[in-house]
Amino acid sequence: MPLTRFVPDALGVVTICLVTLLVLLGLFCILYLFYFRSHIRNQGFIQLGYFSGPWIIRITFILFAILCGFGEIIRLSLLRQQGRVLNALNWKWQETVCKCYIVSNLGFTEPCLFLTLVFLLRASLQKSESSTFSQKWNGKTAVYVLLYCLPMFLFQLIVILLGPHFNKGESLANKLPHYFTRTAARSKTTDQHHIALCTYPLLSTILLGLFATVITTYLFLLGRRILNLVINKGLQKRVYTLIFSISGFLPLRVLFLGLSVLSRPEHLPFEALAFCAFLSLLYCAGVGIFMLVYYPVADSLALRSLPDVETRRNISDEHNDTLPLIANQSCLEEIEESSAGKWESISFRAMERDDSSGAFVELSLLSPSQLFTPPGSPRWPVLPPIHVHGP
Repeated sequence: MPLTRFVPDALGVVTICLVTLLVLLGLFCILYLFYFRSHIRNQGFIQLGYFSGPWIIRITFILFAILCGFGEIIRLSLLRQQGRVLNALNWKWQETVCKCYIVSNLGFTEPCLFLTLVFLLRASLQKSESSTFSQKWNGKTAVYVLLYCLPMFLFQLIVILLGPHFNKGESLANKLPHYFTRTAARSKTTDQHHIALCTYPLLSTILLGLFATVITTYLFLLGRRILNLVINKGLQKRVYTLIFSISGFLPLRVLFLGLSVLSRPEHLPFEALAFCAFLSLLYCAGVGIFMLVYYPVADSLALRSLPDVETRRNISDEHNDTLPLIANQSCLEEIEESSAGKWESISFRAMERDDSSGAFVELSLLSPSQLFTPPGSPRWPVLPPIHVHGP
């Protein structure tokens, strides 16, 4: 049975509030990135400039997350009721808005969001001599994300444009159930005005499911390689959280969208499934922003205390030009003692056993309570800070 207007409207208001929080979080992280870049330039921390290299891709990741949120708002039936924004459009235009939502969200912004996440993770395994986080890398990564997303976009566009033709004719091949291609359901408002309520075509959901399968499989393989380089339990928890969150909630979103075809908009099962699918996407975006944007920047800013520590340690000058900026457990222990409970974190370079070149793992979060090195792990020397006095 159809619900009263209270439940769909209430879920719509909650959706708008959650998207607003996501936008505020994204804007805060963008400002945080600009603050980090200006800080390392003004203070002369040249070594930390390496960690700010992927700032363009990080901002791109945030923008894709925000666009996904806006798309979820556009699909809400709340905006189509009497006196609301989209109510001024006729039924045909409202249906077109729903089609644009399917193509833009399921065919572009969501695939780009997860592809950007994968490239940020994959960059942590690149060799240092390949200039992983250079401006050229940012540009190439943006191009690759768009290229890899193009097939998904085209397939979704074909489903939306040609899908309705599959329901016409008398042959068995042309008798697909309407929920395979339907993007909107017709409904009436209190003033008998017809409105279009957005639905999820099953063919579009199947395409998203295939994409999710590829992404989750690759994330598991990528996560395994990263965890082989991790020497800290706190960092292990962060990597596990990111990998299992995306690999769990992305397929869960696909499942919710697929089950939504069993009901109609404004019915309890559909509204509940659509809202749960939105929460799954929101959780993936939020975890990605925290793990790939906020924490790495916070970790790098925590290195500001290293100059004083290294001065007291009086490191030999022979390391100045030969060793990269990498973590040293004894150094971190001194930071712990001198900071009196203050959070300290650092990104590190771990050397693979069978490879003379290092793989850089950028995701690190070490607190005084989490400073731990497994038995047998190497202790890495640290390069003293280089201060450049500009004009």
